Amino acid sequence: MKHDRLLQYIHGRHCEILGLGVSNLPLAKVLCELGVQLTIRDKKPPEELLGAEELIAGGVELITGEDAFDHLSGELIFRSPGIRPDRAGLADALARGTELTSEIELFLKLTDAETFAVTGSDGKTTSTTLTGKFLTAEAERRGKGKVLVGGNIGAPLLDRLPLTSSDDRAVMELSSFQLMTVDRAPNYSAITNLSPNHLDWHTGMDEYLEAKKHIIGDSTLRFVTNAECEVTARLAENLRVQRNGDVPAIYLFSSKHSSFAELFPNGAGKDDRAIYEKDGAIVLSDGTGEIPLLQVSEIQVPGRHNVENFMTAIGLTYGRVDPSVYTSVAREFRGVEHRLELIRTLHGVDYYNSSIDSSPSRTAAALSALRGRDIVIICGGYDKKIPFEPLAEALCHTVRAVVLTGQTGEKIEHVLRAHPDYREGAPEIYRESDFFDAVSTAKRVAREGGCVLLSPACASFDAFKNFAERGNTFREIVKNFEN
Repeated sequence: MKHDRLLQYIHGRHCEILGLGVSNLPLAKVLCELGVQLTIRDKKPPEELLGAEELIAGGVELITGEDAFDHLSGELIFRSPGIRPDRAGLADALARGTELTSEIELFLKLTDAETFAVTGSDGKTTSTTLTGKFLTAEAERRGKGKVLVGGNIGAPLLDRLPLTSSDDRAVMELSSFQLMTVDRAPNYSAITNLSPNHLDWHTGMDEYLEAKKHIIGDSTLRFVTNAECEVTARLAENLRVQRNGDVPAIYLFSSKHSSFAELFPNGAGKDDRAIYEKDGAIVLSDGTGEIPLLQVSEIQVPGRHNVENFMTAIGLTYGRVDPSVYTSVAREFRGVEHRLELIRTLHGVDYYNSSIDSSPSRTAAALSALRGRDIVIICGGYDKKIPFEPLAEALCHTVRAVVLTGQTGEKIEHVLRAHPDYREGAPEIYRESDFFDAVSTAKRVAREGGCVLLSPACASFDAFKNFAERGNTFREIVKNFEN
């Protein structure tokens, strides 16, 4: 592949990559192929870095160890999303005039493809996946254009830059870590919702929200968000008041209200739209009429939160696809791995893997989807320093038993027992330090006709590399249960 645009942008600058992770390994290989002066820095030793040996053989300088990020000398620095842009070494480099960027930022800056992006505290992966599926179905229907899906969803995009043209679409999930330094926003942007998250990494809620807002910028043509989330609704209202002309258009969605006036009580621009459910259908309204786009009964994945995920993706793609693709995708879509994924049914008990649920609000949404069932839930994991009171509320009202594990197990139990609606034994509380023991305990206390749900409400880093490894471990344990 020819990387002419990338090479022109770099124009002989010494490049440094901070953190050789999933997103930066393809970037490192591309920069190595281009023959630029490249230094890679990572705290891990070389033997733990995937692809390091090949890169060193290609002439890349590798600096590792605890002081790897000290004394930066590059003129163009690519940071891994997990590295704060204000860390001491970076601050000194920026003061010297160094440019700080990232793999996803540079893709947004250089691509000719139309760009669609989703961020939020919950629902962003499913919404991103659906957006990609809608656009892919349209590309196949037209027989024209390609659709790339990546970003925080797992696949880097910059190495595919030469494959993109103005006929193509790029869909990405963006985390707050990635968005902190983005200076070119996507064309079509969505924030699914916002609630406290990643407060172990961000300096506080204000910084977290400010990072998320970077998904909207001068290049944004449309902004889609949740009218039922107080924070995002206020953000949309401020944008409506402050914007020049009618760009970006604001698309508000709601799973609770059913009229344009309810979603835009203070007025709207001529290109603003409301998306809501009415008479069993997801409809779009401009304030003068309603267009039914998808029968809710066609959606195969359970839960009101998944209806909202469809609304998000519809908001991003309306007018860019034929409406028929909404129904065709809804009929085939069975969800994303690790999100209310039914693993098996054993002795009348359904086992669901929702390892992606790394916040209390996400777990509450999963429980809502299973409301009415006899639920045994497995919770706990790495402590992101977010409040567990919302989780306690959901547990008190929806589950019969909770099995707590991981770093936050004790903390969750304390908050749960302190909740005013908690009664001894309702829900039943079990504590297991070992994850295998937690799953086995859930199996033991589950009842026929009920379900076991892995929905940790926490990140996985106390015991697993990521949520996928946690979910895969749960899947293997459950599949190995004897019949």
